[in-house]
Amino acid sequence: MNCRVKICGITNLEDALHACEQGADALGFVFYEKSPRYIEPAKANEIVNQLPPFVVPVALFVNAEKQLIQSVIGDNKRWVIQFHGDETNEECLSYELTFIKALRVKPNDDINKELTKYPDASAILLDAYKAGVPGGTGESFNWELVPNNTNKSIILAGGLTVNNIRQAVEQVQPYAVDVSGGVELSKGIKDHNKVQQFITGAKRGQ
Repeated sequence: MNCRVKICGITNLEDALHACEQGADALGFVFYEKSPRYIEPAKANEIVNQLPPFVVPVALFVNAEKQLIQSVIGDNKRWVIQFHGDETNEECLSYELTFIKALRVKPNDDINKELTKYPDASAILLDAYKAGVPGGTGESFNWELVPNNTNKSIILAGGLTVNNIRQAVEQVQPYAVDVSGGVELSKGIKDHNKVQQFITGAKRGQ
């Protein structure tokens, strides 16, 4: 199966279009003000309106107020929502858009048990747990914890780089991989060479 790639933490049009040209399947936009990759809703929608077809924009929220979420998704049906906080399945469903639920994996977690809490999620994103940090830690977790008998699509995140992406895809065989800091020049600014190498590595195992 060809692994899909999400480039997260997009803050400008140039990086967004370059990622699309290189074969990114999805782009992530962070609407969490404490993040150095935070983007204003209006600016994000300007970028989304210029994306080519078949590229999915993903809006990332952490325990966000409904007002903020609505200000992002508005009437734009292209958005998929990624919830990174303590949201329940019912809360995630309430926006009537496809959603992804992120889980932060601790060493002794039973991931299959956690998955049952989100029956309506289109996919589950697995990220590394770091106290006080809801995502984008730049750290990986023990990939052996990822279940291979789940009926949910698994998106692998956390500490992925050009150097380990091939191993990650071969070992975990996820539906998709998600990278942010691993392909950056600085927080929120992408390194175009790394983006190209990462996508190539994920999709072709090189």
